[in-house]
Amino acid sequence: MSETILITGAAGQLGQRIIHHLLETETVPAANIIAATRDTAKLGDLAAKGVATRRADFDDAASLEAAFKGVDRLLIISTDALAVPGQRLKQHKAAVDAAAKAGVKHIAYTSMPSPDKSLVTFAPDHLGTENAIKATGIPYTIIRNAWYMENYLHGMPHNLHSGTWYTATGEGKISNISREDCARAIAASLASNTSQSATYTLTGTESLDADKIAAVLADAVGKPLKVVSVTDEQLGQGMRGAGLPDFVADMLVSADANIRAGNFDLVTADYEKLTGGKPEMLKDFFVAHKTALIA
Repeated sequence: MSETILITGAAGQLGQRIIHHLLETETVPAANIIAATRDTAKLGDLAAKGVATRRADFDDAASLEAAFKGVDRLLIISTDALAVPGQRLKQHKAAVDAAAKAGVKHIAYTSMPSPDKSLVTFAPDHLGTENAIKATGIPYTIIRNAWYMENYLHGMPHNLHSGTWYTATGEGKISNISREDCARAIAASLASNTSQSATYTLTGTESLDADKIAAVLADAVGKPLKVVSVTDEQLGQGMRGAGLPDFVADMLVSADANIRAGNFDLVTADYEKLTGGKPEMLKDFFVAHKTALIA
């Protein structure tokens, strides 16, 4: 009998694409997939395809245990509760506890690279969740997603418009991967029916510094981009001056510091191990999203 797979955060960008790949790429029957989110009204399109939907509110432990009943394989997609320190880890631990109570046989979780040494503000949330999962004794799959290529779609259009990219990454390098490729690899992992515990780090095939990223971007969209190095303090001040909330500015500054420290400078073959293919190259991503980048 095939396993039942439940995906939390199914209405989110990553969750939607994981379910797409479960259905279309891995050909998992819709009857074996459960999509869970706080508001099931957002899952109408999936329900129309035969995917079961359940309410799962990370701030309502009872709803989590009810949602996880009868589930063989659970994917906990990390929540976006970043504004209040500690809230996301509390939510994740509630989900892990509910999974254990519901008798889930395998727990998968979307984490980040090297959370034990990362300088990114939300790294402790990921490390704490990983440890909570391991403490249950339930077989697990930890999928550590590198910094999404899609993150460049937020700040780079402004940078390209001004012709200047202010960054505190120094000479540090980063290997990016697209959210789409992460979804593809996670779907493959969920469909594998493995009973073994494993940790994968999903990265691109190259690690680049800011100057190289700027050159790749400029070549892809046909507009010049100059990199200007600033301090963490200057970067944070600029972001706050642009109207970003404190917690967002702090997070972005910490990400630059993490790149500068070399903690995002890693390339693995885990994507290929899970999917049998190669992840999208950064230049190809920029070309595909040229319209959005030069808007």
